[in-house]
Amino acid sequence: MAFEPPQRLVRALGETQRDGGADWLGRLPELVRRAVGLRELTVERVQAPGGRSSLVLLVRQADGTPAVLKLVPPWARPGGERAALVRWDGFGAVRLLDADAPDAGEGLLLLERLHPEMSVRSLPEAKALLEAAGTLRRLWVEPPAAHSFETVAARTGRQAEAMRRGAETDPEAAPLVEAALAAREQLLAAPPEERLLHGTFRQSKILAGERMPWLAVGPDPVVGECAFDLARLVRDRVEDLIAAPSGAAITRRRVKRLAESLELDQERLRGWTLFRAVESGVRARRVGRPGDAELLLEFASWL
Repeated sequence: MAFEPPQRLVRALGETQRDGGADWLGRLPELVRRAVGLRELTVERVQAPGGRSSLVLLVRQADGTPAVLKLVPPWARPGGERAALVRWDGFGAVRLLDADAPDAGEGLLLLERLHPEMSVRSLPEAKALLEAAGTLRRLWVEPPAAHSFETVAARTGRQAEAMRRGAETDPEAAPLVEAALAAREQLLAAPPEERLLHGTFRQSKILAGERMPWLAVGPDPVVGECAFDLARLVRDRVEDLIAAPSGAAITRRRVKRLAESLELDQERLRGWTLFRAVESGVRARRVGRPGDAELLLEFASWL
């Protein structure tokens, strides 16, 4: 099946996966051909610009029902995404349509069709944060017994090692890295709850749907405390925050408002927001996105 993957995906894989990304892109036509045949799908088009870690095809099922075929590379943990979608079963998140597919291990997911052109990010900021918080609350369920999801401690442990290495060659970021690592250690010492989390939640990951007004997509699920999940939402529209004359004050008010709206500890939310912003900033600098790194590290300095 001939098609061109979106350039956004090609660039992102080139930044992070090098040869592995090129190999996976080369296998995509055959993966799509087999998945489409097995599910009796008709391909309409590739969704563009699409995401940075998966290929999304707009398709129709045999009965004409619109759907989405998503192809996720192995390093993006498609098994975890599938397991989380099964656990949520459409409550607050996009519904998985092929839970028992025999090729599930190849990173293929058939999903209900939402409206990719309409995310919560298109709303005014105050309304967007309100809708996002309400959607996120629905996802915070107890993980299944004997689950295999990665924990917040394990994921941030890997990230912490990369941050330490990055700080060795980036003295400018070193004080923020030190503060972020100290915050992580303190937060992990006494976590207040254990829930299944989206893992990469932000406004652009919430799309308009038919069953419910807003549904989350694209999880990278992890098990841990809810404040870790909410922390990524705090820095949404970071470019607007940086450009605002009172960006630091707005950020602190946002932390307070979001923590109160979801009944979370404000200091724990602040700590995880600091860690996640510094981690993202150091990683952005490492893969050659200095502009993003500068925004994220300045945001982190306000916390």
